[in-house]
Amino acid sequence: MVALPEGMPCWADAMFPDVEGAKGFYGDLLGWTFAESSAEFGNYTQAYSDGKAVAAVVPPMPGQADPVAAWCLYFASPDAAATAKKIGDSGGEVVMGPMQVGEFGSMLLAKDPGGVAFGVWQAGTHEGFEKRGETGSFCWAEVFTRQPEKADVFFPAVFPYRVRRMDDPQVDFKVFDLGDDTVLGRMVMADEFPAEVPPYVNIFFAVADCDAAVEKAQKGGGELKFGPMSTPFGRFAALTDPQGAAFSVIDPGKTEGEMPPMADA
Repeated sequence: MVALPEGMPCWADAMFPDVEGAKGFYGDLLGWTFAESSAEFGNYTQAYSDGKAVAAVVPPMPGQADPVAAWCLYFASPDAAATAKKIGDSGGEVVMGPMQVGEFGSMLLAKDPGGVAFGVWQAGTHEGFEKRGETGSFCWAEVFTRQPEKADVFFPAVFPYRVRRMDDPQVDFKVFDLGDDTVLGRMVMADEFPAEVPPYVNIFFAVADCDAAVEKAQKGGGELKFGPMSTPFGRFAALTDPQGAAFSVIDPGKTEGEMPPMADA
């Protein structure tokens, strides 16, 4: 497998106070199966779709006060220590690491200057997603921030992104490109987001039918926050799971409308 380019979203995991509950919810919603937890690595438990690794869930660290369920997106790096330096030099904060995770690779957790949490992964034997863009796997992600001007400068300073904006004065939306690939979006958290909701990276999982997935999520204790809505990128909906972790589902095959024009930022 060819190493992913620097800055490519490469893995996602989530911390849950109730790991068994999370396994039940996402197993039912996305068809995931789960490996045995690894006690050596904090009971880290990998999730699979069609036998391919797509994500992981983990319980809080021992003694962690008031753990909050949340998804974390990791970006590929050829040198986690060098990326950590760029994060600090660009006004971000390294929260944990860089640290070696056995033979699997090296990781760190960080925040951008506006408080958006994310991870960095330097691959060893674990190269990241074994399936992406297909039903039951990671499909897309967007940075949700109240300080877009900071995110727009920070992420291209840390990773080799080209920045483009939606060519619409009514919409403040940007994308980050790696070569010919658009790999990340940036949204502004407006007044509809309560003040207590922190900035975050919203992860989209691909589903075969967005409306059916929303219905299943709600039956499983999830809460619909927005949508379902049809767009040129697919039909999607924003949700929180029963433990409060935010995520979205999208049917990329069900598109509607013309792709919006984009311009260099």
